[in-house]
Order: sequence, then structure tokens, then C-alpha cells
Amino acid sequence: MGACLSHDGERFWLVYTDVKRKDGSFKDAHNYIVHSESIEGPWSDPIYINSSGFDPSLFHDDDGRKWFVNMMWDHRRRPLLFAGIALQEFDPKAGKLVGPRTNIYQGTDLKLVEGPHLYKRNGWYYLITAEGGTAYEHACTFARSRTIDGQYETHPQAHILTSKDAPHAALQRAGHGDLVETPEGKAYLVHLTSRPITQKRRSVLGRETAIQEVFWGEDDWLYVKNGPVPSLHVELPAARNDNAYWTEKRYSFDRGLPIDFQWLRTPEPERIFSTEGGRLTLFGRESIGSWFEQALVARRQTHFSYDAETVIDFSPTDERQFAGLAAYYSRYNFFYLTVTAHSDGQRELLIMASEASWPDGKLTYPAAPVQIPNDGKVKLTLTIRGDKLQFFYALEGQPLTPIGPVLDASILSDECGGHQAHGSFTGAFVGVAASDLNGTVLPAHFDYFTYRPVHDPSDRYEI
Repeated sequence: MGACLSHDGERFWLVYTDVKRKDGSFKDAHNYIVHSESIEGPWSDPIYINSSGFDPSLFHDDDGRKWFVNMMWDHRRRPLLFAGIALQEFDPKAGKLVGPRTNIYQGTDLKLVEGPHLYKRNGWYYLITAEGGTAYEHACTFARSRTIDGQYETHPQAHILTSKDAPHAALQRAGHGDLVETPEGKAYLVHLTSRPITQKRRSVLGRETAIQEVFWGEDDWLYVKNGPVPSLHVELPAARNDNAYWTEKRYSFDRGLPIDFQWLRTPEPERIFSTEGGRLTLFGRESIGSWFEQALVARRQTHFSYDAETVIDFSPTDERQFAGLAAYYSRYNFFYLTVTAHSDGQRELLIMASEASWPDGKLTYPAAPVQIPNDGKVKLTLTIRGDKLQFFYALEGQPLTPIGPVLDASILSDECGGHQAHGSFTGAFVGVAASDLNGTVLPAHFDYFTYRPVHDPSDRYEI
């Protein structure tokens, strides 16, 4: 988390945080630096910097000195957990921080100051930070000083970008930004945001990246054009081409697992899947609600409305073996159409669901099971149109048939899947899974996977 790339005219520098553990108020946030003469590598071995907090970045001053900044984590909360922005010089020859460490900025009353980036312009040092957490109070805060170590004066607007006071804006949770200038001298702010759906404001696409045009005022302060509320549409010096975004993705597995797919936790993926023979085979492991080893392979939901489809070959012998198609946010929030079996061995289709927030996840069954023949492949599909999800199935040679009720897809969102006041930020996924609670690692075979974006009138903020 908290990676930042920069260039000093000779080398590329990448700083990043590796959070090893979080227990109560303790967070072991280890910060590292790597460098390379080419952005394509090879990169140096990581240089350990500190563990005082996350979101590091490296500022290259015009006198050749380098300065490392990161937010500081105070486990005592004395007075704040997010204690401010730490500044210390980095010596590239020694490969370590040198000189005094200074807390240069404690933020505003919005609190939770993090995500620091430093810039220099017209004799001013400028500091942009994130505040308010990652949910609906999120903001970009701006400050400046004549010296790099402060005192930093907060911008007259305080928060140059935020939706916290504009609940009806298309872009919400806006904050955590960085600046870029084009060769023509135009300036832009890239930032995090979300496009929530429904009156309950649920972010099924998770945390996204947006861009805003900014300009420097005569007072040497930066302002967001038409801000501080972010704009949904921004004119850019580039041609727009949405063709790839709206193209159907039909994934085959003859060249391994496509890069769009991810899996949970295990560093030994061969324990949970194989693409031998040109199809995806999942080896049944623990349940889809497990904290540990799940055979779950999924890609992100990147459209408000889409169709997903696969064909499964799976021969369960009882109710402890199940595999199928899942719309997934977390172990507490998912909808899962499974091929399984009754305790007498009769194969059936069963929808499993969990619609509660952490820590109250509870497995439910939104529809009665549907018996199917014990042999043969089964096509499984789902459609999502905004906040409405419907499952379908088809036996070989037969048309698609709906199964179960229309389900509330909006619960597959940051606001419902999170485990803290400020939610999470991954957004929803769709994919396939397999479980074998008998411990026999029963395989489930999937011939292909299709993700088909769909234009739908309910998608108010699709662009």
C-alpha cells in the first residue's frame, strides 16, 4: 500500500509500504525504497527505511537533496492515531535516513491526515495530503511553506478537492491526490473517488481513479477548476476511446490464468487451481466464507451492469462438495450459484448468499434447490443491472432458465463489505469457486469464462 514513483533526472525511485501486521492500535508499516535507471528495470534490492507509518513519497529538491515523507502512526493516540506528516532527509549513498525527523503538518479538523506529496514552485514548498479517511469525508488538503520543514500554512479553502459537503455529486469519497503537469503547462490532479449507486450510496465498483483540471491563482495557491467538488466530465488533451472498455472478454485458459484474474491469500496457487489441458480446474478447498484457503478465482467488476458466464464440469457426491459462479465482495458479502449434491448423492443447483456486514455474515439460501442429472456439464450465468442480480442455468442442449429471485447486488460494495467506519475499497468481483469439505480435493473444471459489459438505463454515472 502507499506506493509512489518519482524521477530525479537520473534514476527512477519507487517508495512503498509493506504492512505486515495490524493488531489493535499497532500497525507494522514497513517502508522501503527501490531504484532503477530504467522504469522497466532491473530494480535494486529494497532498502528498508522506517516503520513509523504508511503512504511514503520521496521529494527531490533542486539542490540535489532528497526528502522522505510519510504519515505517522501513533498507537497511543496521543493526541491522534494519525499523528501528522514526518519529514526526514534521505541519503542515497548511505541508503538511509539522516538528520532530524520533523512532524511538519498535523492536518485540519477533518483529521486522519495521510498520503503526503511535496512539490516546489515559485519559492514555495507545497504539501498535498489526504484527510477524512477513505469514505464520504475524504478530501485533498493543501498547504505551503517557504521552508521544507515548515511551518505549513493551510490553503484558504483547506480542502481543494472533496465531496463531503455535496452528497448528490456523481463522484464521492474524493481525495488522496497527486499533481501532474503536461508539456504544454496545464496542471491536473489525479485522485481517488467512487461512483456510488442507489439512494443508500453503495460503491460496487470500489475505489477508482479520477482526474481534475487545476490551475494556479495569482495568490500562488492551487485551485480545482469548478471545485472543490470533483467533476464527472473533464476536458483532457487526449482522444477518448472506450472500445476496449466496452468489449466483451471471453477468457480461455490455454495460456494459463489471464492477468485479469486474482485469488485470495495463498502464495501457492497450484494448491487451488491449474490450467492444464486448456481449462481452469479448481481444487476444492475450504468454504467460500473461510478466513484461510479458498479455491476462488475472480476478476473485478468494472461496469455497473454486465453478464458473466461459464460452463462447469463437476461431480459432487454430497452437500459438502460445491462449486460454481460467484458474485463476490468478501466472506461476508457474496451470491454464489453452486453445483452440489444432496446427502443422498443426487446432484442439484443451490444458491448460497451472505448479505450482512462484518462481523455478522450469515449463510442463507434465497431459493429452493433444483435437481439436475448427475452427469453432464452445466452452463451458469448471472446478469447484473445496477443493483439487480439474477442467476441462470442451462443443461447441455437446453436454453437458459432463471433460478432464484432477483437479488440485491448493491450489497457487494465497499459500504457493506467493509469492517470499519471508513469501509473498504476493493469493489465487487465475479468469478468461480470450488469447495470440498470432505478433504478429498474434488476438482471442478471450467471450460471458459465470459465477462460482457452492458449499457443499461439504470447506470446513471457510467461514462
